[in-house]
Amino acid sequence: MSVHALDFGTTRAGQPTHLYRLRNAAGMEVDVTDLGASIVSVRVPDAEGELVDVALGFDDPARYESNTQAMGGIIGRFANRIAGATFELDGRTFELTANDGPNTLHGGRDMWFERLWDGAMVGRKGDRRRDSGADTVILGLFSPDGDQGFPGDLDVRVTYKLTDDNELKITYDAQPSVPTVVSLTNHAYWNLNGHDSGEVLGHLLHVAAERYAPTNARRIPDGRKVNVGGTPFDFRLPKAVGRDLTGRITNYDHTLLLGPSGRVRHAATLTGEKTGIVMDVFTDLPSIQVYTAQALMLEGAKGGAAYRPYGGIALETQHVPDAMHHDSFEQPVFSPDRPFHSRTTYQFSLV
Repeated sequence: MSVHALDFGTTRAGQPTHLYRLRNAAGMEVDVTDLGASIVSVRVPDAEGELVDVALGFDDPARYESNTQAMGGIIGRFANRIAGATFELDGRTFELTANDGPNTLHGGRDMWFERLWDGAMVGRKGDRRRDSGADTVILGLFSPDGDQGFPGDLDVRVTYKLTDDNELKITYDAQPSVPTVVSLTNHAYWNLNGHDSGEVLGHLLHVAAERYAPTNARRIPDGRKVNVGGTPFDFRLPKAVGRDLTGRITNYDHTLLLGPSGRVRHAATLTGEKTGIVMDVFTDLPSIQVYTAQALMLEGAKGGAAYRPYGGIALETQHVPDAMHHDSFEQPVFSPDRPFHSRTTYQFSLV
């Protein structure tokens, strides 16, 4: 097990950026950058032992500073949408930025996935180091009171750990100074046939969700919890991602409900139909957003690749979008004596 810090160029302001490369005994490799705490590459051995890069990303740090698709980045302070770009907490109204019609999406402004985070590698005994022998990368961000319009200071740590069982474990910790809302996620786009291999509509997807959250035309949940049976959102048995994308539903950007937070359990399985690479998702969060990247249209990605609609799929573990406006959903309110803590694991194997 090892981690190496590599130069990744500089920001527009001239600040140095890094890639942190994790490698395990099985040969799997993960690259994470301190720009946006973003996943840049995830290289997984296929049946022939060849490494397949299954995460979409960029070679150039400038693309992470202008990351319109949130490629691989950490979303905060609140993942997904907030209706009307406003919410109330403890009798106060907080005004956010409307960047998705009248609503706030992924924080609204000065996105966390475009900021430079603090980085450190931590060895097995907890010693910080800058080269091989470590097995964990910790990236930190301080979000001051009023950042993006949200109340209170928030001290954030995101930990990436690669195990010898081909598990990429992500742990989120956020310590608020006052009661506030928090929902953090990683916005990686996955293509298990290879990041530059075209559409993922043939991937098989299983999601352990009995219910989903219907939305209005602006993709804001209406507060209901509806059984997935007989709907395009039924992934209780594995099916091709694109099988039910016909008629009214031509893409997925929907919240599937996993149950109360707190206990890590299996949430989803994604399988590349060409490579046989399997990704199992485990989380302790109450929902998972399935997003088929229908708006993806990017040139000059990793290795000169062009990313097109449906070229990746995001499986974002998170609190339910706009939950603060619906008593039917678990409330994502955290405080100094109840900090935000969450764990999500992506485990890779072969069919």
